[in-house]
Amino acid sequence: MASNPLRNGWLHSVTFLVWALAAASVVFWGLKFAAPSAVRPIAPAVGFGPAAPDPQRVAQLLGAGAPAANAPAAASRYALLGVVADPDGAGAALIAIDGRPAKPYRVGAPVHADLLLQSVAPRKAVLAAAMDAPAQLTLELPPLKK
Repeated sequence: MASNPLRNGWLHSVTFLVWALAAASVVFWGLKFAAPSAVRPIAPAVGFGPAAPDPQRVAQLLGAGAPAANAPAAASRYALLGVVADPDGAGAALIAIDGRPAKPYRVGAPVHADLLLQSVAPRKAVLAAAMDAPAQLTLELPPLKK
């Protein structure tokens, strides 16, 4: 049986390469596990303490008359960001209150304090004290840019 020296050389080279990669892998992982891990300072936990009370709301609860003159207008507290309306009068609106992240509200759901989402229409949401009460606030989406 004759052997081909070219084939044997190629086989030896491939075998050497496989063993070299295996040895490099063992060295890499050995050094990785043997090295002391870097100690990272632990970030302090962010705690959520009790929310600061709203002085105007507390005054209202304790029987104060009209809200203070520097209170923001009701319309400026609410921002309508989206509306899903259907022909049956059902739907939902995406409303942000006092600059907080927006939340979805279905028709009939309480939005804030004594207001609920009375109805929705394309690009419009109506807030009122009750479903059969007159509208107290109408929110509209800004016009589309062309």
